[in-house]
Amino acid sequence: MGSIILAHRPVNVFFKSSSCFTRLVATATPDTIQPPFSETLASPQPPPTDQDPKNTHFKITLRRSAISLGDKLKGTLISLGIHRRHQTVYHKHSSEVAGKILKVKELVEVGNVPEELVRTKEQQMRDRKATRGYKVVRSGHGGFMNA
Repeated sequence: MGSIILAHRPVNVFFKSSSCFTRLVATATPDTIQPPFSETLASPQPPPTDQDPKNTHFKITLRRSAISLGDKLKGTLISLGIHRRHQTVYHKHSSEVAGKILKVKELVEVGNVPEELVRTKEQQMRDRKATRGYKVVRSGHGGFMNA
């Protein structure tokens, strides 16, 4: 129930709440009238600029354990290349990978990244690796191992 307006006139709109109808009176102006839903979907999107990097890969990180889940879900994680928690893998956008992600969507965190941010396993290991040993900056005697 209600009426459609095109000017500055009140509109009567009835909403059903629990067991009775509630009357809402609103005043609309031409700038507050929204286009129909189909027109908002049909509005063209701005073309992507060359400065914006194009996201071409999924960044998938396992956040929850799959210990008590079935073998099919564990197999899906293995087919994605994920073997332990907090492990991150990168895959190109494809329908197969998207379907696998949907199967385990409760367990993983997914993001879209451009190709230049994709890290290999070796690069990820190098970033995590701690620096080895120590470095002598200065000794108390003016030199290292001088007595």
